[in-house]
Amino acid sequence: MNSKSSIVITSIFAPTEAVTKFAALPDYQLTVVGDKKSPEQWAAPGVNYLSVADQEAQGFALASKLPFNHYGRKMMGYLHAMQQGVQLIIDTDDDNIPYDDWAFPALEGTFATAPVNKGFVNIYKSFTPHHIWPRGYPLDLILDETHNLQNDELTQQTSKIGIWQGLADSDPDVDAIYRLVDNTEVFFDKRAPIVLPEGTLCPFNSQNTAVRRELFPLLYLPAYVTFRFTDILRGLVAQPIMWAHGYRLGFTEATVIQVRNPHDYVKDFESEIPCYLHPNRVIAAVSRAIDAGATVAENLRRAYAELASENIVTAQELELLDLWLADVQHLMQPSA
Repeated sequence: MNSKSSIVITSIFAPTEAVTKFAALPDYQLTVVGDKKSPEQWAAPGVNYLSVADQEAQGFALASKLPFNHYGRKMMGYLHAMQQGVQLIIDTDDDNIPYDDWAFPALEGTFATAPVNKGFVNIYKSFTPHHIWPRGYPLDLILDETHNLQNDELTQQTSKIGIWQGLADSDPDVDAIYRLVDNTEVFFDKRAPIVLPEGTLCPFNSQNTAVRRELFPLLYLPAYVTFRFTDILRGLVAQPIMWAHGYRLGFTEATVIQVRNPHDYVKDFESEIPCYLHPNRVIAAVSRAIDAGATVAENLRRAYAELASENIVTAQELELLDLWLADVQHLMQPSA
């Protein structure tokens, strides 16, 4: 799997410790995507760096509309990886330092699996007793312990994993409410992975995440929603589509430690308001829009059209999505 895997990061900083460690991994291609705020002479050994000029020169339709100074620039790196024919794209950030044993489990196998149709579950509570929840988790469930998975609920089942989400130690991905009212540093317990079946879901992010080739269209990062909603919305949209195509989402113990870039927590809170308001509406909209007989890409388009009708995304988002899907379709053709 590794020789056909690409790690993609976007950064506006000089090469960080995380970038240096990922670049040193021998069996992975590392692509770092720059932006207009990135240092002009960015360079690091073992890194394929895509400057703004490099991104424009790739000739992808997406570049004609994708905003600058936006996390969504990462998509230019995804397209570059697809062009190289990789089978797995690993999403991470420049402040997530991999542990020496950093890796993802196999994409197919037998794993501890949650019950079906449990709705939202707080996966963090399966890896720590601390009162903590992932960014994007519905606020009305934070105190509801029935949405925490119990070990005796887990059964060993064979699954085809579409996406693995690895957790992050020290400063994990939580919302601004947690950081403003608690902000305790957390190191997660070591344990076997947990897989979520159909009807059981949890927000996942873009910080330590592996996506298999069949689901590459789902890497689309919405660029016309708030910054802190971007990858959360992507993860919510992805899960019903994964179920429709027989794939599962899995979570692993922490394999990176996050040394977080500076944030203003109140600004984060403002940016996260859609995360607090919309998770259930997103799942309902996507679930009613998709069709198991359609392709993954077609279902992604159906999902966003429904989200637009719900005023969760705008018409601009659909225009950008169409450019993304055109690029992906071209790159994923057998002759590409």
